[in-house]
Amino acid sequence: MKPNLFLIAITLLNAGMLTASFIQNRSSAPTTEGDQILRGRGLQIVDDSGHVRASIQVLPQSRQQDGTMSAETVLLRLITEQGRPSVKISTSEQQSGMSLTGPTGTSHTYVQALAGSSASAVVIKSEDGSERRI
Repeated sequence: MKPNLFLIAITLLNAGMLTASFIQNRSSAPTTEGDQILRGRGLQIVDDSGHVRASIQVLPQSRQQDGTMSAETVLLRLITEQGRPSVKISTSEQQSGMSLTGPTGTSHTYVQALAGSSASAVVIKSEDGSERRI
């Protein structure tokens, strides 16, 4: 009985395709830690209701209302369930800072820590209007 050349050719073709598929899958698998980095211009984390609860973004340089230019800044915000950004951490070439604000319903309660090129400060303010600077 002579082997059918068509069946042999199909079998060899299938074996070749299987080998190529196996090699391609192995080469596309992550091989280093760097392959698992998420890149983007911003990130938002939302709760089950779809409300933003945390964000990090790069804010471009912009002109302020008084005409001065603000530096490009990286800003991290942590936001309460009521939508108040209660923790802010920012940095730019000119300065870095952190702000912790009181709960929703307060307007003057906060702690700020600022570090600039020539000076640093910590400001603690209470809802009663009292303020302490370090």
